Amino acid sequence: MPASDLQSVAVLGATGSIGTSALDVIARHPGRLRASVLAAGRNVDALLALCRTHRPDHAAIADPDGHAALRDGLAAAGLPTRAHAGMDAITDLAAGNACQTVVAAIVGAAGLDSTLAAARAGKRLLLANKESLVLAGELLVAAARDGGACIVPVDSEHNAIFQCLDGRGSANHAEDVRRIVLTASGGPFRGRSREQLADVTPAQAIAHPKWSMGPKISVDSATLMNKGLEVIEAHHLFDMPGARIDVLVHPQSLVHSLVEFIDGSTLAQLGLPDMRTALAVGFGWPRRMESGVGGLDLLTHGRLEFEAPDTAAFPCLRLAFEALEAGGTAPATLNAANEVAVSSFLQGRIGFLSIPALVEDTLAALPAAPASSLDALREADARARDRATQLATRLTAP
Repeated sequence: MPASDLQSVAVLGATGSIGTSALDVIARHPGRLRASVLAAGRNVDALLALCRTHRPDHAAIADPDGHAALRDGLAAAGLPTRAHAGMDAITDLAAGNACQTVVAAIVGAAGLDSTLAAARAGKRLLLANKESLVLAGELLVAAARDGGACIVPVDSEHNAIFQCLDGRGSANHAEDVRRIVLTASGGPFRGRSREQLADVTPAQAIAHPKWSMGPKISVDSATLMNKGLEVIEAHHLFDMPGARIDVLVHPQSLVHSLVEFIDGSTLAQLGLPDMRTALAVGFGWPRRMESGVGGLDLLTHGRLEFEAPDTAAFPCLRLAFEALEAGGTAPATLNAANEVAVSSFLQGRIGFLSIPALVEDTLAALPAAPASSLDALREADARARDRATQLATRLTAP
């Protein structure tokens, strides 16, 4: 295949778990895919190691202080890769001619600008940055529509729905779908009562039983906030009201989501819990490509179980549905307060049960306002972080 036919890919968040999985898939298809841009947060050494393996045209480190080390490391390795630093540089690379496809896997609100820029530029956008949809879902969907971008969600649940809908846009399936059902593993504490969660440690919370993920998203899975954020994402991705989005706990993590249609049919997507499947769907759609993931042997895995989520023990899921119903800036407030709460928990400053308490208090203190612009959403995000930080300080005060 001529080099011009290669799909050039920017992997934003290249040193994280999703970035690593994306690069694994890319490496399996040297005739179809090439990592042309690699971007990371602060870990220059890890980024340099990836550059030596994948030889991108561009490498970017979000921390401006890492520019010299990145530049010198690339030169020492004899690589022609150009060094960049700062979030503005990453955003420019995502929107520019250096790539056709963008894997948006920067964690947190920091990934919003580059994701929006890729959508406006009409890229194929493999979306793994939850916050882009939670904070600014309407803006992102509109940007993708106006720019001609193709959004393929990489979260296994949304990717499953995407596949069940055959990749059709929301306007083409709304009349056919009765509801969508997101599945949740239940996290490491499934079945525990609220009282049994009081002494949970950060080490226990990040020990996910099925997925290999970063600390923040692992804690979100343990509180079920991750599933709550996915409900909000699904609303935007598939133009589905919250009343037609359900959640089922499925501890085997083999059924990734389901779509129920008006004729009584229900389609489900099944597969082993490996992010490479969803990434391969994103790179290849509407074709399929090898991902490195084996097939699913149902005889080996045995029974599939489903149960209702326990929102008394894990109230973050309820809070997310309430924020979606409130609309406007409420989801941005929810997300920002949760980021502060999870960070405080991982630092040992607050307890596990204080995470939903802090989020709920922040939502109550900052009623929803119209989400009329990105500036309004950023202001809501900043206000929520300030409020949540104050609450976290009170909780840790002697």
